Amino acid sequence: MNFYEELGYLVLGSRMRRLSEAFLSEINKTYQAAGIPFDASWFPVFYLLSQNDSLSIKELSDITGVSHPAASQLVTNLKNKKLLKTTTSSDDGRRQLVQLTKAGRALLEQILPVWDAVKEAMEELANTDPESRHLLPALSGIERSFRAVTLSERIGEKLTLKQSKHEQNL
Repeated sequence: MNFYEELGYLVLGSRMRRLSEAFLSEINKTYQAAGIPFDASWFPVFYLLSQNDSLSIKELSDITGVSHPAASQLVTNLKNKKLLKTTTSSDDGRRQLVQLTKAGRALLEQILPVWDAVKEAMEELANTDPESRHLLPALSGIERSFRAVTLSERIGEKLTLKQSKHEQNL
């Protein structure tokens, strides 16, 4: 058993970050090897815009679960690369609608086969180990639990109980 396995939930965030970084690095290597100028961190925006003609920055933020400033920064970065454009909503002049440019749509056509291959490879990988098959449902369960009661609230309750027991034993 390695260090991370021994510490269990104490290092869950670190393990998930390590796994995420390794996953994204491998995906970026795949894009590079195929000669596709795409970064895996752009995936949520490109995927959502592949399914919708346009979305507001707020919609992108809400759907992906990132802050509005983070979504806005990514959109600005992709606009600077000429992959996205924004237009003012005809309904609300304060609302900017995000769309793929012609270059963005061309890039999307290049990356769609990569997405299919990633999905197939990950499904194959998950099926090589019986425990791996439960990863996505387990992540969904943890996310639902975090939304119901935050981890900091749960930890606070445990600390309050421990403090209360400690004071009773004095």
